[in-house]
Amino acid sequence: MASQQKFEGWVGLDKDSAEGKLVWQAYDPKTFEETDIDIEISHCGICGSDLHALRSGWGPTDYPIVVGHEIVGKAIRVGKNVDKKISVGDRVGVGAQSGSCLRNSCRECTHDYEQYCQNGQTTTYGGKWPSGEKAQGGYAKFWRGNGHFVFNIPEGLASEDAAPMLCGGVTTYSPLKMGGCGPGKRVGIIGIGGLGHFGLLWAKALGADKLVAISRGTSKKEDAKKLGADDFIATQEEGWETKNASSLDLIVSTVSGANIPIMKYLQLLDVGGRFIQVGAPEDPFPQFHPFALIAKRVSVEGSAIGSPKEIEEMLQLAADKKIKPWIQEMPMKDANKAIVQFEEGKPRYRYVLKN
Repeated sequence: MASQQKFEGWVGLDKDSAEGKLVWQAYDPKTFEETDIDIEISHCGICGSDLHALRSGWGPTDYPIVVGHEIVGKAIRVGKNVDKKISVGDRVGVGAQSGSCLRNSCRECTHDYEQYCQNGQTTTYGGKWPSGEKAQGGYAKFWRGNGHFVFNIPEGLASEDAAPMLCGGVTTYSPLKMGGCGPGKRVGIIGIGGLGHFGLLWAKALGADKLVAISRGTSKKEDAKKLGADDFIATQEEGWETKNASSLDLIVSTVSGANIPIMKYLQLLDVGGRFIQVGAPEDPFPQFHPFALIAKRVSVEGSAIGSPKEIEEMLQLAADKKIKPWIQEMPMKDANKAIVQFEEGKPRYRYVLKN
C-alpha cells in the first residue's frame, strides 16, 4: 500500500548510476498532506532529463535520487483538499512539475504559467517540497505529490502513450501553441528524437500549412515523413541554409548539443519569425550576431515544459486526434538496461517503463 512509511524504486546513489547502476531499494516519500495524491505507478517514460540528473549534468544532484517524471497509474489515495475532480481508482498522470506557490498574488500561478512561478517550484524529482522533504520520481512502485499537478488521462488514450506526453510531449506542444502553430504557419522542427518526433506529431495535428523536419543527416528522413513532415532539411548538406532561407515562420529546436549552428537556423526564418529553444544543453550556446535578429525582426525564445492547463488540453487533443507516439515498452525491472540504451540513442523514439 502507498500509505506505508517507505516506497521502493530504482535509486541513483551517485554519478555512476547514469551508467546503468541504479539500485532497487526503499526510500522515504514526502509526508502525505490533504492536497496530495498517491499514485500506484503502471508506466513511467524515460526522459533525457533523467540522464542529466543522474550524472549531475546540470549541476550537483542531491543523491540519493529516484528519477522519472512521465508517470501514469491509478490514484489510490486522494487528499480531501485536492483542487481537481480526481477520485480513488481514476487513471491519472503527473509530469515534470509537481509544485509551485499557487498563491492568489502570484502572476504566473494565476495566469496558467505555473511552470514559470518565481516564488518556488518543486520538480517531480530532484527538488524539495516546502517542508524540506525530497521529491522523488517514477522509476518506482508509487508516487506521492500535489494533486494540482496530477491529471486525468482521457479515455481512448493508452497509458503507455500518455506517459511520455507528460514531459516530452508537452515540452514541444507548449511552444508550438505559443508560436501560433496552425493554418497559415510554416513550421520547422529541429531534431528528430524523443522531443522532435512529438513536435512533428503536434504540428501536424494543429494544422500547420507546411511542416519541415530538420536533422543533421538523412537517416531519419523516412521516419519524419511518416510522422507528418512535408519536407526535410539535412544540415550536413552544403548550402542548406541558403537554399531554404526565409521559408519558415516558426522553428522549435529540440536539440541539446551546445555547438548548434544557430546563425544558420535563423536564416531559415521569414520576417517576424520565431525560434524557440526547448532542448536543454549542459553547456552554453554559441553567440550569435544581433543583426540576425534585426534584419528580419526575428526573435529567439525559450520554453519550459507546459502548464497544467496545456497538459490537459494536449492530452485531450491526443485522444481526439488518436495521436500515437512512437514508443518502446520495457519492464520496470530493466530500468538500468533501458537508461544505457537510451544514452546510446537506441529508442525510436521514447522508452516507457512498465510495472
